[in-house]
Amino acid sequence: MDIHKYEIRIKKHVFDQALKRKINPELIEKALVSGVIKREGKNKVKFITETVVCVGEIIGNIIKIITIERRWRNK
Repeated sequence: MDIHKYEIRIKKHVFDQALKRKINPELIEKALVSGVIKREGKNKVKFITETVVCVGEIIGNIIKIITIERRWRNK
């Protein structure tokens, strides 16, 4: 999937929720730019890094980020 042909939009509410969860905006940017992209069904997409998961929805040529959450791993 070529991410460069899509416009990425993050709603203010989603960004505010990420800040409440103590997720640094630099981590969000890192996930969107260099994270692993995983398609989920027909129009959902996940950007995954070691610490953050951004879940988005594809609408035409726009990816709308609908949630940003911290990735928890059991060790």
